[in-house]
Amino acid sequence: MSHNHEHTGRNLAITVILNGIITVGQFAGGIISGSLALISDALHNLSDVISVVLAYLAHRIGLRPQTQKSTFGYKRAEILAAFINAITLIAISVYLMVEAVKRFLNPKEVDYLWMLGLGILGIVANGLSVLILHHNKDENLNIRAAYLHLIGDALTSVAVVVGAVCIWLFQIYWIDPLVTVLISIYIFVHTYTILKESVGILMQFSPPEIDQEDVISAMEEIVEIRNVHHVHLWQLADHQIYFEAHLELIKNFPVSDTLNINKKAKQLLNSRFGITHTTFQYEYNSGEGCKC
Repeated sequence: MSHNHEHTGRNLAITVILNGIITVGQFAGGIISGSLALISDALHNLSDVISVVLAYLAHRIGLRPQTQKSTFGYKRAEILAAFINAITLIAISVYLMVEAVKRFLNPKEVDYLWMLGLGILGIVANGLSVLILHHNKDENLNIRAAYLHLIGDALTSVAVVVGAVCIWLFQIYWIDPLVTVLISIYIFVHTYTILKESVGILMQFSPPEIDQEDVISAMEEIVEIRNVHHVHLWQLADHQIYFEAHLELIKNFPVSDTLNINKKAKQLLNSRFGITHTTFQYEYNSGEGCKC
């Protein structure tokens, strides 16, 4: 496991270097050529450099063990990083759309050679970054956010190249702000998914793929359990789902018998719903003294 974490950390560090190089080049090229699309791609790459740095730091923090003060450990650091990255990218996409509208109203001549050369460089650098992180993308939301950003960078570099070719062959200068708008929409749509998921985890919502009523029904299939109530279902991190509930039993079992009930409930929840941590409070209501 530790080897896998080291491998992930190294891959994140390499992508930071690759994206840092292309960001500097595209900023310079965008200013020299006057291409808003190139500057927008550079801003996107810059956000990804910050994103991957945050992902790396959060990854390192997330490896820290739990303590008496942080009893749940530090896994939420990665979710927080994904949330910050999403907010930043959405702000950038809105800014770029505003700038693109201004450029539509006041078209500007663009040097297509800079766009073409740096667009191709962006495809190569971002393509390599995507390949490097491909095997780590399913580890957690933090790594997946960084991975999606890098795919977005590769696609936006393709859009920059297409725009440069159109300017070169047809002198269609409004293609530059059009490419910027397309890049911004792409960033916004894909980032919104990450934002929604990270907010859901931070707010301790139930995982979207699990229906709480289905979990209760499954628990009540266990013959010793009459009723399940006072339920809490939430995610600590991507792959850590917590469930706690009060279990009303069909009769007054001795405490030693609840160990077997506990084992059956844990196995059922883990195999059927992927729930990894459970806490149960057992109850028995004899009905005596009830004035119905």
